[in-house]
Amino acid sequence: MDFLIRIGKYLKKVRLVPALIQIIMRSFTVLLLSLIAWSACDTETAKQSAKNTNDAVVEDTHVSISRATYKDQLYGFWLGQCIANWTGLVTEMDKIGNIGDIKTGAFYTRDDWGKADQPNIWAEGVPSDLSPTIDFVFKDTNEVWGADDDTDIEYMYQHLLYTHETSLLSPEQIRDGWLTHIKSEEENYLWVSNQKAFDLMQEGVLPPETGSPHLNEHFEMIDAQLTTEIFGLFSPARPDIARLIAHLPIQTTARKEAEDIAKFYVSIYALACLNSDKSMKQRVQWMAMKARQVLPNGSYPADMFDYSYKLYRSGIPWEQTRDSLYYRYQVNQEDGYHITAKNLPCNGCFAAGINFAASLVSLFYGEGDLKSTIKIGTLAGWDSDNPTATWGGLLGFMIGKDGIEDTFVRQFSNRFHIHRTRQHFPNDGIDAFENMAQKGLDVIDRVVKEEIGGMVDLEKNIWIIPIKTRSK
Repeated sequence: MDFLIRIGKYLKKVRLVPALIQIIMRSFTVLLLSLIAWSACDTETAKQSAKNTNDAVVEDTHVSISRATYKDQLYGFWLGQCIANWTGLVTEMDKIGNIGDIKTGAFYTRDDWGKADQPNIWAEGVPSDLSPTIDFVFKDTNEVWGADDDTDIEYMYQHLLYTHETSLLSPEQIRDGWLTHIKSEEENYLWVSNQKAFDLMQEGVLPPETGSPHLNEHFEMIDAQLTTEIFGLFSPARPDIARLIAHLPIQTTARKEAEDIAKFYVSIYALACLNSDKSMKQRVQWMAMKARQVLPNGSYPADMFDYSYKLYRSGIPWEQTRDSLYYRYQVNQEDGYHITAKNLPCNGCFAAGINFAASLVSLFYGEGDLKSTIKIGTLAGWDSDNPTATWGGLLGFMIGKDGIEDTFVRQFSNRFHIHRTRQHFPNDGIDAFENMAQKGLDVIDRVVKEEIGGMVDLEKNIWIIPIKTRSK
């Protein structure tokens, strides 16, 4: 602007008529603004070429995320979750401790990987029919992944969001979805709080009352974790909005600490698209610490997190940390965790609390490595398919389809059979991860526009997501 002022003074000195001066000044102004705009565009282009275009680009006020990359990551979420879920099922409820009527002996250690599977608490001496040994369970390209309770309700929620063209499911939409897609008779693959919520819906009760303590005695169980993590992926980089859209689905089956734990998982999922320039270990620890903020200080989930992380940082083996958690929370009932005193079946082996603690062992010690995290989760004990599915889905999302295939040096089936556990979906229940990822993308487009207040730029194939203003 100083440049324009100097030009104006010069033109006056040479005694040009005022009208001519105005014309010349306007021309210079237009030329200067054009040069500024061109320079800005060129700088932004240089910035983008200097970065990996697949990464989320974080600016001061917003983050730009590639929709194409995110679609591949959603594929990775479904694939990683299936691998981890079916691997964890091999040891589900094999090891729950030695309190009460059911005693399962010493917990597994890393030395048990690859050895014979031991029977779970229901199996009457028969080991898993999925694998004779404790090992990864895969589906080849000519096979089909079966749904399980760790994947099927999330699949249903995505379907409901997509078909109702909404970002926030209503109580009626949730109830109608459950009653339509869940079998009313066994085997319906529901347990504890999910089963009770379903029973209440059949009696005419609407969410969130289906998860209230005075109607659902299982509100402290793990169910909400299994069914709502995906809402974090529906709100990239914005865990606050993720918790908003997940609020009613979480309260469909959970309250109190179990609700807080489900919010933790939703939050960590929402952060998974960020910091892709960092190592996986750095990203996972950063995400975990950010998600820790949703756990109220003084609550047993917060204490479980802090204690687990302290033991991990001390350098002791993961088995020793797992054993310490067992004695602290199930034997000694510290930090307000009193599940053992309630004399529940299998000593609350389905409870949100102890399975949250077990999941932290595999999260921290796995350090972002997909294989290691699944192995530790499978061996850690209790409801072992749930934490493995949670972290398999998270890490699978972070590294995407190609990253998973590179990790295992092989290809996998892309097909998914939702009718193994649920009903009344299109195409006789056979779906493909590509299609599931595309539906997820469409759901996110709506969340970005309607809930986050961001922008969907289809020409550049990116989301522009505003970042919350930080309080000073």
